[in-house]
Amino acid sequence: MADNTFSLDILTPERHFYSGPVEALTFTADDGEWTVLKGHAPMIVVLRPGTVQIKADGQWKKAINSEGYMEVSHKGVVLFAQTCDWPEEIDRMEEERARKRAQEALRQSHSQAEFRANQIMLARAMARLRNSRNPVNLD
Repeated sequence: MADNTFSLDILTPERHFYSGPVEALTFTADDGEWTVLKGHAPMIVVLRPGTVQIKADGQWKKAINSEGYMEVSHKGVVLFAQTCDWPEEIDRMEEERARKRAQEALRQSHSQAEFRANQIMLARAMARLRNSRNPVNLD
């Protein structure tokens, strides 16, 4: 059987989140959801807050990422994100507080830059809540 894996490294400012061979990587970019397989064309892409799905040893694992970017090359994939966590690492109560803080900050934004920064904070909190092990009702 042919080797259909490629190297994946996920880095955040706090830690080397993941490193190893994978069969597939699915992520969300500004223009939709993408999947990378072995031999994908080289590219650099901006990541949106959401999930990164990793297929290794025939099993899919999901992690929650914040904003970042990713480089796909012939050597493998390197993903850089402000944060990346496994669902079980997320403190739902803290993320609910972060969502509320971000919503209030968004309402009180005084400039476009401030508004955009607060949108990113809110998107991160929503993605983490939506994908935590025990989702909460966000309605």
